[in-house]
Amino acid sequence: MTVPTRGDLLKSAESFCSAFADKKPVEEVLSHFSTTHATSCFEHGLPALAPFLGRTFTKPVEYLGIIAKYLTYKNMKFFAYMVDVETRKVCVHGSANFTWTETGESWDEVFTYVLDFDDEAKVTDWKVWADTGAAHLAKEGKLKDLGVLRRDE
Repeated sequence: MTVPTRGDLLKSAESFCSAFADKKPVEEVLSHFSTTHATSCFEHGLPALAPFLGRTFTKPVEYLGIIAKYLTYKNMKFFAYMVDVETRKVCVHGSANFTWTETGESWDEVFTYVLDFDDEAKVTDWKVWADTGAAHLAKEGKLKDLGVLRRDE
């Protein structure tokens, strides 16, 4: 049994995050997921707030598809990678400007990913903690009511 090193896990996490941030083709993002273990994507939050929240997606392509349907993003950056070799997990913080496509409302946010890896340093689980309130308000077209609507420069 192969045991990924800290460097292996960090490199895999950075590669996955870069592919996602750079809006690489779906196939390239999916290439970072395990093909030998079950996979899942889960974004924490109440399902009533947004269609991608509070649901376990067992096929990453489905999660990526629903995100692409409702959100666009730019200026995505990742920082503060924390690697736990024993549990094969990497926690990373990111930031980006998100836009709800139907309303055009945008907001800046900081979010957290926890990535679990298999013995080949491929992603098995992708957990997301993000600003579900902002996403919901943008979906409803109500960010402007709070004075936090971001306008593109």
